Amino acid sequence: MPRIARPGIESSEHLGRYRWIVERTLAWLARFRRHAIRYERRADLHLAFTTLACVLICRAQAKRLCP
Repeated sequence: MPRIARPGIESSEHLGRYRWIVERTLAWLARFRRHAIRYERRADLHLAFTTLACVLICRAQAKRLCP
């Protein structure tokens, strides 16, 4: 079962290999300004923009991998 290693505490040989995937995904989500700075107060609208950001990220990755 994959776990994220804590920096400086756990060995990066076994646990840290999954850490960059999470950090990369959060960095991709941070590119969407409306999502990074939460302008929406309603949870359903925030979820909608988060879902839209995830769809756009997946579309870009699929376009890159399947030309």
